[in-house]
Amino acid sequence: MNAKLSVDFDNSFARLGERFYTRQLPEPVSAPGLIRINSALAIHLGFDPNWLESKTGLEFIAGNCIPAGADPLATVYAGHQFGNWNPLLGDGRAVLLGEVIAVDGLRFDIQLKGSGRTPYSRGGDGRAPLGPVLREYIVSEAMAALVVPTTRALAAVTTGENVMREGPLPGAVLARVAQSHIRFGTIQFFAASQDISALRFLAEHAIQRHYPEAAKTDNPVRAMLDGVVEHQASLIARWQLLGFIHGVMNTDNMLLSGETIDYGPCAFMDKYDPGTVFSSIDQGGRYSYRNQPHIAHWNLSVLAQALLPLLSGDRDRAISSAQAAIDAFPDLFLAAYQHGMRRKLGLTQSRADDEILIRDLLTLMQEEGTDFTLTFRRLSDLADPGHASNGGVELIFDLPVTFNPWLERWQQRLRNDPQDSETRQADMYVVNPVYIPRNHLLEEVISAAVTQQDFGPFHTLVDVLARPGKFDKNRARYAMPPRPGEVVKQTFCGT
Repeated sequence: MNAKLSVDFDNSFARLGERFYTRQLPEPVSAPGLIRINSALAIHLGFDPNWLESKTGLEFIAGNCIPAGADPLATVYAGHQFGNWNPLLGDGRAVLLGEVIAVDGLRFDIQLKGSGRTPYSRGGDGRAPLGPVLREYIVSEAMAALVVPTTRALAAVTTGENVMREGPLPGAVLARVAQSHIRFGTIQFFAASQDISALRFLAEHAIQRHYPEAAKTDNPVRAMLDGVVEHQASLIARWQLLGFIHGVMNTDNMLLSGETIDYGPCAFMDKYDPGTVFSSIDQGGRYSYRNQPHIAHWNLSVLAQALLPLLSGDRDRAISSAQAAIDAFPDLFLAAYQHGMRRKLGLTQSRADDEILIRDLLTLMQEEGTDFTLTFRRLSDLADPGHASNGGVELIFDLPVTFNPWLERWQQRLRNDPQDSETRQADMYVVNPVYIPRNHLLEEVISAAVTQQDFGPFHTLVDVLARPGKFDKNRARYAMPPRPGEVVKQTFCGT
């Protein structure tokens, strides 16, 4: 049945034609139940939060009723998964309802994740257990609060039904929002099938949607590729600066828009170790923290290869153009990372020896096993100790005495920087959060919801993470690293 709502859909991807997707209705569920509505995001997108919380709104989020103007479909794509080529993937447990224009004029996809089987489910049931839905809601919204480009969570509902994994688990549906769901693997699919007309059509659509300035250049596809490289360099630098580990950096999990997508086995580091891997399916450490920049570069190279037919009619020129685009990534990433690190250390000017200062700090952190997030937060306190009471974490964390020689070098470096200490500290608090979605906290709230149907801890954690830089001593436990018995060593894909 159709539902009425005030938001108008304008489905540009659906207008590309059925080479790019299969029209697919969500599978209805028996008893949708409200978990949470993201009211601020809903208003931005033009939805009435009160309507979303109504019975009709919950039916909409669950996929039980389709609003007028929506055009539900499952998109097709391919991808390299852990380096291995898979020529046919696609939305196996998600349905793209359509696109809406937000109040700022930007276009966003509305997708239901966990909405049932599609032609791309490959034997799966297309459903999502409650735990992975809560994890994605929490982490994606935390990333947004940390100013990392990301897909967003509009809403989540329970389904009133169990899904079978290792045993019966309660099911849920997530309403996910993205600037688009066009993946590196979407480009790869049409390049591999040698459907050059579809490849060109898709590239033109992506340019219009994400890189409109590229259309004004002599080679719009090359300009788009340059834009994707730049966006990915900035994105991966932001991940590294927060200790975030994606876990499944397959090419089907990389978006042309430069947003973070797929929060399955992702995690934030506690103790700093560049070799950290959490994903249970990453046996070789391909997607470890230290490897993320290299993998992003590799993923960009296969994207560039897929775009060769559009870069030039002359293959040698196309290869040369593609190579030049992806060769820019290391310097772009390094510049973004070093700029971000200087901000984390309170440095407003660049000096030749900053790289050594940064390297020595990270070496100390690894040798001492200090917490990544709280190390930088404590440095923020020390940037202006007289004002640290506004956000000081010394009651729950302090640096080992082995850091003292490095701290003296850093303080001397700060004295040679023109910014005043109070402004410096305020700026450092912005880029050095105190609250991140730590693994043990995620497991705690998921367990409460799954085993006790208690969503109170989930709501509290979402609220805490919405203000990552504002330390509240009454909520100190959300800033603390896990105790030995709370350490989470592996995270799991939610499929």
